Amino acid sequence: MRHSVSVTCCALLVSSFSLAYAADVPGGTVLAEKQELVRHIKDEPASLDPAKAVGLPEIQVIRDLFEGLVNQNEKGEIIPGVASQWKSNDNRIWTFTLRDNAQWADGTPVTAQDFVYSWQRLVDPKTLSPFAWFAALAGITNAQAIIDGKVTPDQLGVSAVDAHTLRVQLDKPLPWFASLTASFAFYPVQKANVESGKDWMKPGKLIGNGAYVLKERVVNEKLVVVPNTHYWDNAKTVLQKVTFLPINQESAATKRYLAGDIDITESFPKNMYQKLLKDIPGQVYTPPQLGTYYYAFNTQKGPTADSRVRLALSMTIDRRLMAEKVLGTGEKPAWHFTPDVTAGFKPDPSPFEQMSQEELNAQAKTLLRAAGYGSQKPLKLTLLYNTSENHQKIAIAVASMWKKNLGVDVKLQNQEWKTYIDSRNTGNFDVIRASWVGDYNEPSTFLSLLTSTHTGNISRFTNPTYDKILTQATMENTAEARNADYNAAEKILTEQAPIAPIYQYTNGRLIKPWVKGYPITNPEDVAYSRTMYIVKH
Repeated sequence: MRHSVSVTCCALLVSSFSLAYAADVPGGTVLAEKQELVRHIKDEPASLDPAKAVGLPEIQVIRDLFEGLVNQNEKGEIIPGVASQWKSNDNRIWTFTLRDNAQWADGTPVTAQDFVYSWQRLVDPKTLSPFAWFAALAGITNAQAIIDGKVTPDQLGVSAVDAHTLRVQLDKPLPWFASLTASFAFYPVQKANVESGKDWMKPGKLIGNGAYVLKERVVNEKLVVVPNTHYWDNAKTVLQKVTFLPINQESAATKRYLAGDIDITESFPKNMYQKLLKDIPGQVYTPPQLGTYYYAFNTQKGPTADSRVRLALSMTIDRRLMAEKVLGTGEKPAWHFTPDVTAGFKPDPSPFEQMSQEELNAQAKTLLRAAGYGSQKPLKLTLLYNTSENHQKIAIAVASMWKKNLGVDVKLQNQEWKTYIDSRNTGNFDVIRASWVGDYNEPSTFLSLLTSTHTGNISRFTNPTYDKILTQATMENTAEARNADYNAAEKILTEQAPIAPIYQYTNGRLIKPWVKGYPITNPEDVAYSRTMYIVKH
């Protein structure tokens, strides 16, 4: 059965007087009568619990089912969400005023206490949230102490002044704190729903506060959401049904897109870029994205525990070749972890960038010999990646570079998403594919990942100087001083090589010409289905 957007002969005309759509749909737009959208996601969501989400597949769905204090617009700027306004006189004590008409999907009001409960739950060690660190990064008072089990969750620096006023206390001033609350990790969950039993996330039982509710879920096949009639801005929700299809093969998703089964893909095979541009030029998008594709090395065990081995492996990845030939869809070589498009980041030139690949290879050979590896004792390691044609193509290319230039014997291993996450969390790898798309547009969203206590620190990298620099950056009074700190942190990452940044993301996807309202210019690729609509075609 095809799950395409089909249009009957009827259509809806949006006039300049239409109160329902005027804020989002231009006057005079002729809408399709059947407002149904099919979105591709790269894998089956691991969890629909905002506190348990770990990857983009689930985050894309969660953004439709829940809503935080603030949202983002098409430029990535924060706009009101559940909170209609917020203020802080010192960037340390923040007050958010919640909408009177914000409701859960069951019609009960969303209150400040819901946020208190949800944020305390986020940092509670019993929750085992992979994003608990985000509250600590934001500097919410006692967040790290709670995560470490030193104090109880009720000591978190968040309180309900009244039903519609939330107060947040930080350990130190943070000018961009409000923007952090746009993250899915800070979305509220309803206490009664969460505590109703282990099936609380199933269709018909999950009670969110977002623009949509979960109607149907068939594991590894589809998730279907429909409008939440109790959503405070439901009058402006145009799409009446959104179907998410988990497909981890880009070629399969693209094939279904071309067949009319999918309206928006999450990606497409890089080797099809030129053909797609030729065949469907107005449907191919590759804007820069706030994200970096990288390999993480296990710094605690195995051959990659030696920084000389890590640095040698990183140096022999031909980033220019990867970006221009292996990928070739506008990606930029990643000479540092933080993407160039990140607000407030002016990178110092990388020593790698200033050297030819031949020079890098020569230095890498010297490093590897010093670490005790050579023709008589070749380095052997396993490179792990989650199932994907693009990941496989990149892994094959990198393994070839390591073999050719360093004589490394590389075993390639691919795993399905959930198994891959388990391997990543347990440190069961030598080298692992990873990526990071910023949770907010500021360098610390990337660099904080490598701090010692960060649960997102895949490589288990520990460096007190690095930690100190990142802490110092949050206390700087000027953007220039923060940028200097961030460059100092990047220098440590280059020298110690806990990770090997490979390329900076472009947001490659396919979008049908009748789909409007997709925020293609959002650098974090935050896309809410409620902003989209289908025009007559």
